[in-house]
Order: sequence, then C-alpha cells, then structure tokens
Amino acid sequence: MSVETVKNRAMTQPRVSSRTWKKVGGKAAFYLLVGVIVVYILFPFYWAVVSSLKTDKELFQPGVTYWPENLTFENYSKVLSNNLFIQALLNSAFVSGLVTIVSLLFGSLAAYALGRFKFRGRSFVLYLILSMTLFPAIAILGGLFQIINAIHLYDQLPALIITYLVFTLPFTVWVLRSFFQSIPYEIEEAAYMDGASPWQIYYRVMLPLALPGLATVGLLAFIGAWNELLFALSFIISPDKYNVSLAITTFKPIGGQGFAVDWGQIMAATVLVTLPLVALALVFQRAILSGLTSGGVKG
Repeated sequence: MSVETVKNRAMTQPRVSSRTWKKVGGKAAFYLLVGVIVVYILFPFYWAVVSSLKTDKELFQPGVTYWPENLTFENYSKVLSNNLFIQALLNSAFVSGLVTIVSLLFGSLAAYALGRFKFRGRSFVLYLILSMTLFPAIAILGGLFQIINAIHLYDQLPALIITYLVFTLPFTVWVLRSFFQSIPYEIEEAAYMDGASPWQIYYRVMLPLALPGLATVGLLAFIGAWNELLFALSFIISPDKYNVSLAITTFKPIGGQGFAVDWGQIMAATVLVTLPLVALALVFQRAILSGLTSGGVKG
C-alpha cells in the first residue's frame, strides 16, 4: 500500500464520520420532535382516562400522580346510569349522523356539477361557497337565532341540524370538488360512449371512485357536529335535548352535594364521548389516508 493511499484514506475518514454523525443527529432531532408532538397531542386524553379511573379522594389529594393508586370503574358506572347523559349520546348520534348524510348527499351532487361541468357563473358560485367557510360561527349566531326562532325550531334538534349544515355543507362541496376533478375525463367519456346518462355516471362511476374523499369528508363532518357546543348552548335549553358537549358542560353528577364538581365522572363522560370518534377513525383510516393524499392529484 502506497503512502499516498494511506493519506487519502486518513483524509476521507473524518469526512465520512462527520456526515454519518450529521445524519444520526438529524434523525434523532426529527424523532425527538415527533415524540414531543405525539406526547403533546395524546397527553390530555391520557390524563382524562387516568383521572376517570381515580377515586374522589385521590383526585383531590395534593401532588400529581400519573397513574391511579386504587383503580376504580365507579365513575363509568355512575355516568352510564345517568339517563340524561345517555339521552345526550343518542341526540348527538342522531344529529351528527343526519348532518353527515345530508352533507354527503347534497354536497356530492353540487361538487360533481362544479367539478365536472362548465357553466356561466361557476367561479362565482365556488367563491361564494368558499366565503361561507370563512365566517366565524359567532359572527352569524345572531342571524341564525332569528331564523330558528322565526320558524319555531328553538329548543328542537332540527335547529342543530340546520345550523350545522350551514358550515358543513360548503366545506363538503369545496373538498369533494377537488376529488371529482382528479378523476380522469377519459373514464367519463367512456361511460358516455356506452350510453350512460349524467345521473348514472354520477352514482355508478364517480361516487365509487371518490369513495376515499367521501369517507374523509364524512368523518370530518361527523366529528364537527359531534363536538359542537356554541349553537347547542344557544338553541337548546331542555336537558332531554342536550348533545354530548352541552351535557358535559352542565353535568350534574349523581350524589353531588352543594357546588362540588365531580371531576371523575366528568372525565369518564369525556372518555366515553371520545371513544366513538376514535373507533370511526380506526375503521376508516385507510380511506382517510387515501383521501388526504389523492384529492389534490389530478389524473
């Protein structure tokens, strides 16, 4: 081995090791950042679960414990025996399910027309729909209250359905339009050549191809209606018509005395309200991932 070869290896070896250390350091920083974000997102839910499994004495004792010393499911038992909370779950399921179905039905029709057909005023309609998603809920609360009161739906579940659709339907149309636009026009032309009508193309060709987008938008619409509080607080006063968010804010724990707040039962109710959303996300996770990645890609 020549002297020059040894020198070249000696000169290149530190460079290789420095590059390796930079890669390792970069990966370590990346995974550290991901870990911090995951902990930041999941810790509130973890704390709710842990608090729901603690006794009242342990909840109010000094100091912080990250796991219950005496594991108990008494809080869940009390919450599930609360008839008003069970009714609130049914009300939220009814309202959220109906809002999702109506949003997907009418939103997909409007998105198909705006995404596949060219007509005068299409851009104006698109920007009008987009503008509806920009208004904060509190800005139109007064107007919606007057409308709901005028049509005699105050303190009725249809009031929530109508108000939720004001925000959910424009969002559904705007997002699904990009999915319909991403479908190759050759598929639509082939269907026309086979004698299919626009309606047949819509529900036999377009809807199956846009299924990931429908699943994504449908889940987001359901979550938005399930978690909503402002309109429920403004339009509903009867306890038997509460949704889950309103039921938790006005939760009356069984056996509570005076002004005491039973945080164990409130945390148990919070966990029970969150579980359906987690289950839906797990069931439709493949469709959601496909929908999030395919909507912006044109074929």
